[in-house]
Amino acid sequence: MWAPGMSDVMVSFVVPAFNEEVLIGSCLAAILAEISRTRCQAEIIVVNNGSTDATRQIALSISDVKVVDEPQRGLVQARRAGCVVSKGKFIANIDADTILPEGWLGTALAEFSRHPDLVALSGPVTPYDLRKSARLVAAGFYRGVYLVHLLSRLLARCGSVMLGGNSIVSKRALEAAGGFNPEFRFWGEDAELAHRLSKVGIVSFTPALRALSSGRRLAGEGLLKVFLRYSANYLWTHLFKRPLSSTWSDFRHPAGTRGSLQRTSNDALTLEPRDVGLVQRNSNSA
Repeated sequence: MWAPGMSDVMVSFVVPAFNEEVLIGSCLAAILAEISRTRCQAEIIVVNNGSTDATRQIALSISDVKVVDEPQRGLVQARRAGCVVSKGKFIANIDADTILPEGWLGTALAEFSRHPDLVALSGPVTPYDLRKSARLVAAGFYRGVYLVHLLSRLLARCGSVMLGGNSIVSKRALEAAGGFNPEFRFWGEDAELAHRLSKVGIVSFTPALRALSSGRRLAGEGLLKVFLRYSANYLWTHLFKRPLSSTWSDFRHPAGTRGSLQRTSNDALTLEPRDVGLVQRNSNSA
């Protein structure tokens, strides 16, 4: 089903992936299903960001999926690599642990059709693999994000809140805003990009663009710690125009499981018992 005025529009889905062999298949299947339901022109670009597992092979095994290799580690670096080769009018940035629900693409295209000045649209994610209590806390956090978005629109006359892993942006607006900022690699990258995009057009955050995503980071680091880190980097980015945190940790499910997490280190492999199972930490330095 086409959104009004969007019958000839191409959407490029860019999926950064580092050691995502457990979840990448579900992510891509959901994207393919949305493309099929919407019947729009689309392409899927998986950016293999230095994976050492079967991520690249799994992505290549799925027809109509293009794989781009970006050896420089970093979420921003991976998204930029995918954007460079993309052909779409819109770039949908989707994290590899995210599952798009039915209607996601139609909702996004309809919003762009109704609002010509819209340059970026994003929405909250529901962690599908956490306990109900943790999901409720996460939902409360995103309600707070939505409130911040509304206040920024009211007080600053611009939208500056965006959830990078569940978003879709105009490629032309992205180029006009200067593209992806290589100074950012993980934390604060979406806030920084949203701030620049808001000078080009409208940046919108809406509950209507909800997606499902793994809560593995929340489980591995703890809800409070993650939310405080996100909030601190958001404020720092807007105040000083540079990242507060230059390192981050990657949480992955070991191959063949979804009930435990691994948090890996570039220096040494360490396994620590946590209440969610095994956690293997990967600290990435600038």
